[in-house]
Amino acid sequence: MNVKLEDRLVGLDRCPQCGIANPEMELLWRSDCIMPRAETAYGHNWAVYKCTSCRLLVLAQSRLGNQGTKELEKVYPDVESVEEDIPERARNYLTQAVGSIHAPDGAAMLAGSAVDAMLKAKGLTEGTVYNRIDQAVQQHILTQEMGAWAHDVRLGSNRPRHADQDDPHVTPQEARQAIEFAKTLGTVLFVLPNRIANRGNGNS
Repeated sequence: MNVKLEDRLVGLDRCPQCGIANPEMELLWRSDCIMPRAETAYGHNWAVYKCTSCRLLVLAQSRLGNQGTKELEKVYPDVESVEEDIPERARNYLTQAVGSIHAPDGAAMLAGSAVDAMLKAKGLTEGTVYNRIDQAVQQHILTQEMGAWAHDVRLGSNRPRHADQDDPHVTPQEARQAIEFAKTLGTVLFVLPNRIANRGNGNS
């Protein structure tokens, strides 16, 4: 991340707390206590910032170089990311879902689209999403339990999409669960198989 600890934390793509893009981060506190390693004169600084949108706090750690630069190393909580091994279309949906968690209805619909895109990437292109989930279970691509969870995500994404009369909205917790399932599914179907294949090819 090309971000530095200054009076404002400028350059952070998303707020780690609420997910809003290009957040404005106000400095609340910064440490002046630097403990560099004697042989390099490098050390670390810490700062606390407040997102002006969600008003929640972010702890930032910087590396202090011999030029006095304050390059961001880590933020807590971490900025959520999506694995590169997930196919591009599904990854795009899932990345948007993560970035819109502050809008649960939209996040749930995007997570549902990510799940459907993953199933299509595994060759399940016929019928409805309902059919594709059941086919994935029948072909042992998904376990029975994962199939049931996938149906929950499908139903959750349908509620705001079809403006359900009785329960049209998704809660933040439900949206988060949908995103977590999509990320887990991506790991099981694509990330782990790719890592195993690369290990077999001698890549670390």
